[in-house]
Amino acid sequence: MRKKIVAGNWKMNMVLSEGIELAKSVNKHLVEHPTEKATAVLCTPFIHLAPVAEILKDTQTGLGAQNCASEASGAYTGEISAEMIKSAGAQYVIIGHSERRSYYNEDDSLIYKKTFLALKSGLKVIFCCGEVLQEREEQIHFEVVKKQLLDGLFNLQKEDLKNIIIAYEPVWAIGTGLTASPQQAQEMHLFIRTLIQERYGKEIADETSILYGGSCKPSNAAEIFSMPDVDGGLIGGASLKKDDFCAIISAI
Repeated sequence: MRKKIVAGNWKMNMVLSEGIELAKSVNKHLVEHPTEKATAVLCTPFIHLAPVAEILKDTQTGLGAQNCASEASGAYTGEISAEMIKSAGAQYVIIGHSERRSYYNEDDSLIYKKTFLALKSGLKVIFCCGEVLQEREEQIHFEVVKKQLLDGLFNLQKEDLKNIIIAYEPVWAIGTGLTASPQQAQEMHLFIRTLIQERYGKEIADETSILYGGSCKPSNAAEIFSMPDVDGGLIGGASLKKDDFCAIISAI
């Protein structure tokens, strides 16, 4: 059975003390209200990783970074390598988020390089893909997502896919108040799973978790998660509030 995952992407929010407090409160709730149906993952800013790792130690909650460098080590001032992330206690890293693609011009070849290094360092990758509003309106959203997967992910070997989680982001639904309908989410998730099956076979496709990331909140999470090919969510703004994030986890 595929893993159900709810990952909170804190983005560039909260100073260290605030992040520690949020991690403690989320962890306390999850310890007191455990769920066997879903794995929760906190994807924090880099400076939060080591202290939050201590908070989550010996729990079922995972820890992830929001990005990693495209080089393993060296004279790359300001960069954080996958091995550094792993050494800080994280198990996951988000790669290819729409904000990295848009604001920092990360293309599919760079994203593939980061993904390869992250896997080599022993991290699980939350690989993001998705279309912007114009691409959806022009009805080329399937082609856009297919290219992102073909160029950014599908050069990996079959055995690598067990450490890949895919997050579909309808970019037009991030921070806009818009949300893809459950049917739109299911349609794209099924399309992605079909592409995986064509490349890697049915067994791998059936085992790959595909998350929805686009203005998922307590009020719509249960309906979105009820779709057969939606295996959880990559949660942005709602992950910054303990009650909202935990309610979304419970919606699984």
